[in-house]
Amino acid sequence: MSTKTSEPLIGADGEVREITMDDLKLFRPGRPPLPLSKRKQRLNLMLDPDVIDRLRAKGDMSARVNALLRRELGLEE
Repeated sequence: MSTKTSEPLIGADGEVREITMDDLKLFRPGRPPLPLSKRKQRLNLMLDPDVIDRLRAKGDMSARVNALLRRELGLEE
């Protein structure tokens, strides 16, 4: 299997060169997957309706619950 390479997309002058079809063939969508140890896991959790309403009102419920639990469990980074 051969590895294709192309010239840099940004020249010495700092200008972006025109992207060719050969460049597009090398592009891969998305980011590389996280290692299993870093991936989040799905969890079903029963919460009181007023707690859910408050979390929804503040937006980004999953991230907020995760941050609250990390803080409460002493896992803050």
